[in-house]
Amino acid sequence: MNSAIELLAPRYDIAWYPWAVQYFFMIALSYASLWLAAPALVFGKSSWLPTARLALLACLTTTLVAPVALLADLHQPLRFWHFYAYANGHSWMSVGSLILPLYVVGVIVLAWLAWRPALQANRQAPGLKGLLARWLSLGEAPTPRALVVLVGLATLALSTGIMLYTGAEVAIVKARPLWHTVWLPPMFVATGAIAASGLILVLNRVSGLCDASVVGQILRVMLGACLAAGLVAGSWFLDGINAHVGSVAAAMESVRDSAEWRSTAIWGGLTGLVLFGAVLFLLTRPAARRPALFAWAWLLGLAALHVGWMFRWVVLMDVQTVARHSAGFHHYGIPAGSSGILGIVGTFGLWLAAILLVDLFVPWRQASQGGSAADASPAAPEHPDVEGALRHG
Repeated sequence: MNSAIELLAPRYDIAWYPWAVQYFFMIALSYASLWLAAPALVFGKSSWLPTARLALLACLTTTLVAPVALLADLHQPLRFWHFYAYANGHSWMSVGSLILPLYVVGVIVLAWLAWRPALQANRQAPGLKGLLARWLSLGEAPTPRALVVLVGLATLALSTGIMLYTGAEVAIVKARPLWHTVWLPPMFVATGAIAASGLILVLNRVSGLCDASVVGQILRVMLGACLAAGLVAGSWFLDGINAHVGSVAAAMESVRDSAEWRSTAIWGGLTGLVLFGAVLFLLTRPAARRPALFAWAWLLGLAALHVGWMFRWVVLMDVQTVARHSAGFHHYGIPAGSSGILGIVGTFGLWLAAILLVDLFVPWRQASQGGSAADASPAAPEHPDVEGALRHG
């Protein structure tokens, strides 16, 4: 007589929703953009100033939006005070709750110091713009260069803390072999640098600056970030196929029979290779042809943003569909509400609103490295008529 045995496994809900993807994406854009602004704003490299202006704009706006996504991911946002009432030095989330507010304040102060001379130059502007310039500039005294450097260095140090805690709080989860690996934090950083470079390329185009020097500098950064991401991904894969024990080996085993994960890996690898090849192609063209080709670099920026966002979606969302206590994979369908599509669109909409408000009321195109209103350079025209500038509609 044959008998059948049924095995029932409970269905576990996912712990992190797309809000987490939005937070990890925005905060990576934030600290990577800050690093791209640092050569000019902190270390005084004047040739990097056009890039720094765009990078600081990207850094401030993503810094303002990222904590909103983080609070939404708590499901009950008002319970954030628990991190401070019940602090735990052994928890990376608890440590991050201390670093994040300091980092946000540091970015805001650094942006204010960088934009203050330009605000002072606009104090006599008519209407609301002049009123805000007078209010935000807080007087006409020069902005000490040493203060810009001091705040910039402190904020850079805090950004390193943000980088460490966001990577460690995921990699420390032993229950998920796909998370519990030393390769995950550096991959977060590399893909964050790729995405931040892409964002600056897009902003360079849509803002009307269309500065060829910005494109050249950022493409070199993107090329290096792609190389770093490729090295980390290759090391991660080799570690998995050659090791018989450990978290990486367990991670490879957990997705070995999944066609969906194979297609995701192929798509990610091909996208990275195409992006790397396209950047290398642009940088190796003759100097006479570069301005015309650089006009289309913003398309690579969109691809770079896709790489950064999709990597975080795969890591934070798709990994949760791999069952821990039963066989097979759990299905996750993106809901239409605030915990799904509406939350994703809403976060990007909030960032777009922030960047439009800054562009409307703050003369960020005139940002300098400290000093007085007289030191603020004039705003760049929509299509600057300078040698090497891109001229296209």
